[in-house]
Amino acid sequence: MSMQPKGSGEIPAETVRVARAAFPKGSLAIRVRDELGLLFKDEEFVDLFPVRGRPAWSPGRLALVLVLQFVEGLTDRQAAEAVRARIDFKYALGLQLDDPGFDFSVLSEFRDRLVEAGAERRVLDGILAAAREKGLLKTAGRARTDATHVLSSVRELSWLEMVAETLRSALNALAQAAPDWLVGVAEPDWFRHYATRAEDSRFPKARAKRDEVGLRVGRDGMRLLEAVFAADAPAGLGILAEVETLRKIWVQHFHLVEGEVRRRDPKDRPPGALRLVTPYDTEARGSVKRDTLWDGYKVHLTETCEPGAPNLITNVATTVATVHDSVTVPQIHDSLAERDCLPGEHWVDAGYPTAGQVVTARREHGVVLHGPMAASTAASADGPFGQDAFTIDWDHERVTCPNGVVSTQWAERRSQQGLPVIRVRFSPADCRPCPHLRDCVNSPTAQRRELNLRQGRDEHETVRTARAEQRTDTWKERYKIRAGVEGTISQAVGRCGLRRSRYSGLAKTSLQHQLTGAAINLARIDAHITGQPRARTRTSHFAALRPADQTVDGAK
Repeated sequence: MSMQPKGSGEIPAETVRVARAAFPKGSLAIRVRDELGLLFKDEEFVDLFPVRGRPAWSPGRLALVLVLQFVEGLTDRQAAEAVRARIDFKYALGLQLDDPGFDFSVLSEFRDRLVEAGAERRVLDGILAAAREKGLLKTAGRARTDATHVLSSVRELSWLEMVAETLRSALNALAQAAPDWLVGVAEPDWFRHYATRAEDSRFPKARAKRDEVGLRVGRDGMRLLEAVFAADAPAGLGILAEVETLRKIWVQHFHLVEGEVRRRDPKDRPPGALRLVTPYDTEARGSVKRDTLWDGYKVHLTETCEPGAPNLITNVATTVATVHDSVTVPQIHDSLAERDCLPGEHWVDAGYPTAGQVVTARREHGVVLHGPMAASTAASADGPFGQDAFTIDWDHERVTCPNGVVSTQWAERRSQQGLPVIRVRFSPADCRPCPHLRDCVNSPTAQRRELNLRQGRDEHETVRTARAEQRTDTWKERYKIRAGVEGTISQAVGRCGLRRSRYSGLAKTSLQHQLTGAAINLARIDAHITGQPRARTRTSHFAALRPADQTVDGAK
């Protein structure tokens, strides 16, 4: 299938006449087309199609259909039907009234082309480019970012269901690839245990009996792997995706102890970043944040927040669930810089900023990164012997305590998290006779004070300044602007189903999130055009009675 651009993109006169008559006040699709014009051109997607072949349906129009699909929460069938039957869709797409549209499967094929070409971001970029041209996108001021969890498209499985389904999936793949060989290898009771889905099985309720079932599945899977990788097995079975998944999960959860299959101890299993949680989405990972546990991914939304213009999403970043928020900061800034969308101030929550990130953002991009810095865990952090009370001489590599004692050791080391630090130590001969020793150290048996400093004066001073600034009422008042991005997440969850992935795999989930960002932008541009006011934060009648000087938990 080839891409052959055609048509000027002008809306046929008859389509305009009928649409104006049917929608005298307009609709979102009509208003957005009138305000932003032709959003996507076929030439922008020419690299997604081969040179020869049957002409494809207009990719520029398909891109707009994908966005409108997410705006209204339509399935592929419903979106294709809307193109065929709805006048406002034909108006937005510039189609004749008698245009028959396309088969719904074309949308899935087009999404696959976007993913395969690594072009997931093109649709969101097209919306931003059109908004910038119309003066609706202001990026030099402030922006804010927050993340939320995204559930995998696959149902969450218990451990017993996961290993049973993994083995069943591998057996089904082998049954297609080498049915005669599998019949000779399969144990008689495998057909009874793995012919149907694990969720249809009745596993024992007693813990001991469930453990027995788990070991039986482990033994069966081990026997199957031995047969697959035996010298007399048909070639190519070991490279089947389902067999490779079986091998990985068995390595992660089982091992041989004196020739017997045993389940691995929890401490002997790989970390969450490597551990598979389902055989049907091998890129999903399990994670936890406070009281929320989920299997899947995480999405980071960055939006503008300037008065007099719609708050538009300028960046969407999707990661596996185990990636820490702070890791994404450089990626977000690099992505914003590529599209000339860098803000002057970037407001984030406590999970994002580190001393290194703040310094790097300012040095490389000129962005001031604002967010609560983690509190110091050093002894007497807020007292007269906290780390900030010590005088640091970076040039001569020494530190002076509040009582005037000078350190004796200055060495480069690694923290418990593996980060480079400078470890400063004082002499026990100086600290033991000090009357304030117990106020200066945490341990009741410590004989001297030790300090861990960040490597580099810039990072150390950045944290020191940020912590002091964040204790002021002025900064706390300014920081309230960050909370608005939580409303964006709520809108994306309620309107576009952001909370659960529609597809399997990180790449397709990322495309879903890019389309979600584009859809939210169209909805917000339409609200800006029609003068729709932004929703206010809901406050209960009782909460409204709370005195202004009282916090939420009632503490003064």
